[in-house]
Amino acid sequence: MQQVSPHYLRGAVFGLAAVSIWAGWSAMTRLAVITNLDAWDIPALRFGVAGLLLLPIVIRRGLALDRLGWSGLAGLIVGTGAPYALAAALGLRFAPAYDAGALNPGCMPLFVAMIAAIVLGEKPSTTQKIGLSLILSGALIIVGWHDTTWSISRSMGDVLFLVASFLTAGYTVIMRKSKLDPVHVAALVATGSLVIYAPFISEFGDCISPKCLSLTWAFR
Repeated sequence: MQQVSPHYLRGAVFGLAAVSIWAGWSAMTRLAVITNLDAWDIPALRFGVAGLLLLPIVIRRGLALDRLGWSGLAGLIVGTGAPYALAAALGLRFAPAYDAGALNPGCMPLFVAMIAAIVLGEKPSTTQKIGLSLILSGALIIVGWHDTTWSISRSMGDVLFLVASFLTAGYTVIMRKSKLDPVHVAALVATGSLVIYAPFISEFGDCISPKCLSLTWAFR
């Protein structure tokens, strides 16, 4: 029997932790947007505090434009920042969390393969093509089959999950190409999201619920 390396075990643990965090975020966000909070509140809560806490890292390390360029930096921020969080939260307003779990992270390998083939020139193997075909088939079944009744709102939510998945796939390809330190990337995404979302809150403050504002203030 082949011995499992410590690096593999560490990677498996981190992978399990990431999946658990993602699943918990989807379930709690679904609960939030159908009870007390608006979908517009989610990016404010997610990046309002994180952007301020991680700002010193951006000041110290810079914007990494030598590796990213402006387009790459924008892709990182859009891919897992405020635009991504807003798309996923809006989707969870219309569709259940298990749709989000299947379509958002579930379809990301499909979009990553597509973007990597266009941007990096990578071609999937035959085995990978079979796996990606199964992912596509599963996504079509989830989007097209809603028990006995078809719901336009749920379908809209599913489409938003696919949009969020595509955005994250773009982020993944940019991360691989730039090979930046993950902490630096997290700081860029959080701080950049705060910068682009703060004027939105200022201009359309009535879209942000009092509950969200009180929670944000409590963490300041």
